[in-house]
Amino acid sequence: MIARSSLRALTDARHHDPFSLLGWHEGKNGSRIARTYQPHARQVEILLQQNWTLMHSLGEGLFEWEGAELPRPYQLRIHPGLGDSYVQWDPYCFAPQLSDHDLYLFSQGRLNQAWRMLGAAACTVEGVEGVRFSVWAPNAERVSVVGDFNAWDGRRHPMRSRGSTGVWELFIPGLRPGDLYKYEIRQRDTGHIYVKTDPYAQAFELRPSTAAQVVHANQHVWQDAAWLEQRSRSDWLAGPMSVYEVHLGSWRRAADGSFLNYRDLAHQLVEYVKPLGFTHLELLPVTEHPLDDSWGYQCTGFFAATSRFGSPEDFRYFVDHCHQNGLGVLLDWVPGHFPRDEFALARFDGTPLYEHEDPRRGEHKEWGTLIFNYGRNEVRNFLVASALYWIEEFHIDGLRVDAVASMLYLDYSRKAGEWLPNQFGGRENLEAIDFLRDLNSLVHGLHPGVVVIAEESTAWPQVTRPAYVGGLGFSMKWNMGWMHDTLEYISKDPIHRPYHHDHLTFGMLYAFTENFVLPFSHDEVVHGKGSLMARMPGDMWQQFANLRLLLLFQFTYPGKKLLFMGIEFAQWNEWNFSASLDWVLMDFPSHRGMRRLVGDLNRLYREEPTLHRHDFDGAGFEWIDCHDVSQSVISYQRKAQGQFSVVVLNFTPVVRNGYRLGVPMAGRYQVLLNSDSDYYGGGNVGPMDVDAEAVPWMGQGYSILLSLPPLGGLVLKRAA
Repeated sequence: MIARSSLRALTDARHHDPFSLLGWHEGKNGSRIARTYQPHARQVEILLQQNWTLMHSLGEGLFEWEGAELPRPYQLRIHPGLGDSYVQWDPYCFAPQLSDHDLYLFSQGRLNQAWRMLGAAACTVEGVEGVRFSVWAPNAERVSVVGDFNAWDGRRHPMRSRGSTGVWELFIPGLRPGDLYKYEIRQRDTGHIYVKTDPYAQAFELRPSTAAQVVHANQHVWQDAAWLEQRSRSDWLAGPMSVYEVHLGSWRRAADGSFLNYRDLAHQLVEYVKPLGFTHLELLPVTEHPLDDSWGYQCTGFFAATSRFGSPEDFRYFVDHCHQNGLGVLLDWVPGHFPRDEFALARFDGTPLYEHEDPRRGEHKEWGTLIFNYGRNEVRNFLVASALYWIEEFHIDGLRVDAVASMLYLDYSRKAGEWLPNQFGGRENLEAIDFLRDLNSLVHGLHPGVVVIAEESTAWPQVTRPAYVGGLGFSMKWNMGWMHDTLEYISKDPIHRPYHHDHLTFGMLYAFTENFVLPFSHDEVVHGKGSLMARMPGDMWQQFANLRLLLLFQFTYPGKKLLFMGIEFAQWNEWNFSASLDWVLMDFPSHRGMRRLVGDLNRLYREEPTLHRHDFDGAGFEWIDCHDVSQSVISYQRKAQGQFSVVVLNFTPVVRNGYRLGVPMAGRYQVLLNSDSDYYGGGNVGPMDVDAEAVPWMGQGYSILLSLPPLGGLVLKRAA
């Protein structure tokens, strides 16, 4: 007998333990019982020893069979109406699929590969093909899998609760990759129904649709073993790293304006970027997001490559093709916040589950987004697993972590009274700090050679120092101070530059306190700032010369390099995320010259150890003269392995004839690169090579006489 209240809970789709009623059960006197709930069925049969046997209706859509022998698993034939029927395996006759050990590790926040347990996994159970679903929703009264396969009816496939872990699971036979699904969640206190997409889904419908999609197990045959082996042995601290930052949706589009597929992008990007000498691509977030305008930074699918450009297998092909052509792939990753979209993480089970409950810690009012609760084991596990997922499943070479400052400070972008201090009364987010240290320690420990880069804009100490010495453990950090000072300086008319000379030199006071990346990123060419080219002062010739000089300064200054797409050919227009770059500019010699310069800067940076070996070490840099304020000239040495290169930069549109520059040794000095070369669109002012004289100058034992090009720079090296 079934209690009326239990039956009513089942038919009302609020039963917390559907397996207590449905599926395979032991009856009295050793009998076996099978029950199924089919609210739209007229009758149901069960297959026993190759014979179909009618099940007894208990009313309200519940059917039962009782007998001496009952195989597991077993099939049902459903008759929804006269003359039609379909056959399915009973989902409720299968045993639990998730191990207690994995559930324990997840509750402790230590299930590093949580995507293998949670989400939707195509698998075979007891010889039956289907999909195992599992989701974390601890405050739900009932969770069901819904999709086209059950007419999005939450009564049809309620899930099994795994007790205090808050995890729900269900194996549904007959489903396959490509099927769409969501979770229907009934909140236990209010009874409110939420229809949510899967936090661990590995694919989604193309926006604006939001259903998750079952994917195939990884079928890509990787061809990048040599790359991964080399990466694991590389010394990225001392090696060259030049990054081309890309928004895949607007780098280039098809002729009809549609997005290119990951595979097409792989070939076209490699064909374009490889000859320019960049070492890495950095992709603005390709994690799934509903709003194009967010550029991917308001993520709803932390385990899914956006379907805008194809399937997960297509993205694996993209990374593999880059690796086979010597290009690393970095991914922008956003663990600092997530959007409020009702279909996604926000109040996932009707409560603040992934976000912090108190809005003074759980909301970014400035961005209109929610902040993760880093103090909750399962939330930390979600984020750590997401990071490792991209590294392990897609062979990503590194993560650039967005908006780290917003994670570190409880009062970030908040007024007095709008934030809560930590347990010691401070403004530091202790839970987020612990999370970042754990994340970085895990990534570096499990995957040598993979880098984690912080976009961190404050003076927080030891961002790139190991966690075991009190640092945050990042590999590198964007040098936002250098970037802001440099762009502020270069945007001024040269007549005013002597009054702002410190903008060029101040950065060297802290240049080696962290492992810095020098970024001219997408953030500098949006929101009315204009393109870098448009921000250069002067007439058109001076604008091109200023940009060439700026890039020469970046590539010879200590730190790894990053350029956003379009800067390399001096795009005039501000970046537009909804259209291709202005490739028509390649018809003009001045823009082709800028691109040639970037290619030569990359080659010089990669091939000349003095320019990269000590990017993070003061032993690799020495000022020659940082005090020539009146002429707006700076000069310095880059050093490595007993060798040195000399860099001299003239930030005025005046030719400096007879400019005496101190050098450390006698000999002939060859010009390795002149940004004013006519090959790049310049006026070709400056020497090819020059002999040092025994005239001490600028604290050096020798000196050379140069003609400094206007708004130009020279890189010289003593001939062997």
